[in-house]
Amino acid sequence: MRWRSALLAAMALSLAACGRGGEEPIPAIPDESLTQPPVAPEPVEITEGVSETRDALLKYAKAGSLGGLARTAAKSDGFISNFGGQPHRDFWDLLRRTGLDPNLKLRELLAQPAGVRTVDGERWYIWPDLAARDATDLIPEKMSFQDRKRLKELIGEDGIDLIRAGKGYPGMRTAIAEDGRWVYFVLGLDGED
Repeated sequence: MRWRSALLAAMALSLAACGRGGEEPIPAIPDESLTQPPVAPEPVEITEGVSETRDALLKYAKAGSLGGLARTAAKSDGFISNFGGQPHRDFWDLLRRTGLDPNLKLRELLAQPAGVRTVDGERWYIWPDLAARDATDLIPEKMSFQDRKRLKELIGEDGIDLIRAGKGYPGMRTAIAEDGRWVYFVLGLDGED
């Protein structure tokens, strides 16, 4: 009978070890920021100089005037339209003849929200706003569904593959400095980072 008591005692100890032991697990509560609905970022307020330049660019682009765009680019010290060193108007004319209308693309870009980036102590207003983000912030899984959809529409799967490979925004973009100087209007296919 002694062995029976010993067996029952061993079983009781085993069951006690398997029990909850009185401590209830604490349910996981998500961080408060994860329980709030997403909030759209505040729109970027552009300066008067940027607004004037943007309006002039839109005027020329709507009129289909590559000459007007080229004159604006020539007035902007250090303006970049291509990485091959071609004159701006010649490059844009070549694009137009090959089926990519720079006037239409510029209008589409300037219809997007603007982003802001500080470059060498100067604020640049960049269209589309996604082009102003760091490469690490463009990884689709880190973005809202809306931004992820916009990114895919702008640069496609090939562009997203470039971002996943550590490249910056690979699509067409334009920028105007805070003082109203047009900085660039590039395709982005050459991998500017």
